[in-house]
Amino acid sequence: MTTATRKRPAPSHIEVAEPAKPRRQRATGPGAAPPPSRRFRIDCTLGYQLQQPTSFLFQIHAQHGRDQQVLAEALTLDPMIDSHVYPDPLEHHRFLRLQAPAGNFTVHYAATVQVAPRVWNTSAPEVPVNELPDCVLHHLMATRYCESDLLGNAAFKMFGQHPPGYQRVQAISDWIHDNIDYRPGSSTATTTAADVFRSRAGVCRDFAHLGVTFCRALNIPARLVVGYAKFEEPPPDFHAVFEAYLGGEWMMFDPTRMSPVEDLVRIAAGRDAKDVAFSTIFGPVQMLNMAPLIEEDRAPGAG
Repeated sequence: MTTATRKRPAPSHIEVAEPAKPRRQRATGPGAAPPPSRRFRIDCTLGYQLQQPTSFLFQIHAQHGRDQQVLAEALTLDPMIDSHVYPDPLEHHRFLRLQAPAGNFTVHYAATVQVAPRVWNTSAPEVPVNELPDCVLHHLMATRYCESDLLGNAAFKMFGQHPPGYQRVQAISDWIHDNIDYRPGSSTATTTAADVFRSRAGVCRDFAHLGVTFCRALNIPARLVVGYAKFEEPPPDFHAVFEAYLGGEWMMFDPTRMSPVEDLVRIAAGRDAKDVAFSTIFGPVQMLNMAPLIEEDRAPGAG
């Protein structure tokens, strides 16, 4: 890990449009209380070598809202440079903008995040297209990485006979888990869902892209979600899952089954990977190290 010699702390307040609102919960049985909230500690370090002054757009801040709340966070940059954090006006995930000088450059983000219990309604129905909220409609459309128009026939043949709703989306997730090999290095930044369907191999973002694509082909709004997750293999990395819009809310699915979805600390959600990249770089850069670490905070009083 690169040691920071000059540090610029982030603003002490959380830059969000609205306070966090816990997800509406459903009891798991008669009179059952939802499980308690849990706290996670994020420790994310990204190191780069820059050939020239370069602009960056990062998405590494934990989302503040929906079912999680940022209790504390700090951003340090080495060397000390000006930066700007701004929230997406709809989803409230946050972007970090900066321009770094030539040479070595390190970003370190730390946070404590409280995640409310995520209890999915396994009887949730699909929402007819004419009843979808306006802000959800664009999650039905084919995108660069999710060619639901190309895979429409396959999706209907494979999943059209499944009961509509949560069970159909779970069948999609199960099929991806059972038929796509998790194989680091088998895909690139330009690999699409159709490529993964043909090659039968990919990494977490490819699994999620395929889930999004099958859902959209069946007129189920779906989107990619990225965040911090703990898993043993491969080495620490950002994690991608997908969400489907069912019963009037977004529900999360992870075809890799590498980490429980209830443990994911969300960073951002978007139409596909181009919306939720952890870094977008405008210049020649070499990445030196990446360590997006997460641990559950089991200290007394947490949760």
